[in-house]
Amino acid sequence: MKTRIAQLAMLLLTLVLSVQGQDKTAPAAPQPAPPRTHLKVGQQAPEFTLTDTTGKPVKLSDFKGKKNVVLAFYVLAFTGG
Repeated sequence: MKTRIAQLAMLLLTLVLSVQGQDKTAPAAPQPAPPRTHLKVGQQAPEFTLTDTTGKPVKLSDFKGKKNVVLAFYVLAFTGG
């Protein structure tokens, strides 16, 4: 039984190492162009509404004159997918 498990482990290790070796020769995917915007540095951000982590809508204007706002976007964060 131990011999069979060791053989399967070696086979799995061999497969993993062979797949990793193939990734080095794959061509790099082209980088998408950054999104275009008509905003300039120092301009006021336009009004927008986003949903917070509890599902409540939050408007940018809710913070006007109260706090600094930092918007961080994490792709696929909190999506469960």
